[in-house]
Amino acid sequence: MDKVENDEMIVLVDEKNRKYLINTGWSERKIKGIGVLDPTILIGKPYGGEISIGNKRFWVFKPSLMDKLQGLKRKAQIIIPKDIGVILVNCSIESGQTILEGGIGSGSLTIALANAVAPTGKVISYDIREDFMEHAMQNLEYSGLKQYVTPRLKDVTKGIDERELDAIILDIPNPWDAIPHAWEALKIGGYFCSYSPLISQVEETVKTLKKHRFIEIKTLETLQREITVTKRGCRPSFDMLGHTGYLTFARKIV
Repeated sequence: MDKVENDEMIVLVDEKNRKYLINTGWSERKIKGIGVLDPTILIGKPYGGEISIGNKRFWVFKPSLMDKLQGLKRKAQIIIPKDIGVILVNCSIESGQTILEGGIGSGSLTIALANAVAPTGKVISYDIREDFMEHAMQNLEYSGLKQYVTPRLKDVTKGIDERELDAIILDIPNPWDAIPHAWEALKIGGYFCSYSPLISQVEETVKTLKKHRFIEIKTLETLQREITVTKRGCRPSFDMLGHTGYLTFARKIV
C-alpha cells in the first residue's frame, strides 16, 4: 500500500469534500479550515486512509488534477473544469507540447495545461499584472507543476516572441488584438483558443480570425448540470453550472 512520504504534495479531503493541498516538507503552520498543522504527522499515512486533526476527519490522497483545481487559492476569476476540459480536447493538448497562455489569472488553466504537457513539455504564460503572476505561480508551486511553466510579464497583444507553438490560449478582454501575433507564433496546424464572457467579444474575435489563415473556426458554450440521486429517485440539481464564457477555437493553415 502506498504511503505518504517526506516532502511530498498530498491533498486532505474533509467530510464536506473541501480540499487542502499540503506539502509534508512544510514547517508547522496555520491552515484555514484545518487549524494549526504540523505536516510531518502525515508522513507514513496510507493513501485513501482516514486521519483526525483536532475534531475533524480527513482522507489522504495523492492530488489529482481535479484536487489541484478545487484546492486553488483564487485572486482573479478562474476558468473552471467544465471549460478546461473542452479547451484541452479541442486544442489537442498532449505531453511534450509547448503551449502559450495569455492571461494567467489565478492559474487554474495553467495548472491543467502544465499537467497535460508534463513531463517533457512546457507552458509559457504572458500576463501584464505582476500580482496575478506571483499569485498564480504560488498556486503552481502548491500543485507541484511550477517547473513546467515559464512566466513572462508581457502583453500578448503587443507581440509573441516564441515560434512553432502547438497552441495559444487567451483569457483576455481583447483577444482579437493578439490574433495576428498568434498566427505568426503557431506552428502549421496549431490551435488558437479564446475564452470570452461576452458575445460581442466573440463576434470581434471571429471576424478577425476570418481575416487570417485559420480554419475550423467555431464557438462553444458549455453548460453542466449535476443529477441528484436519492433513495426516492433522481432529479436534476437546482444548482446548474450555466454560462461562464464562450470558447472560440481555430486552426492555423499555410
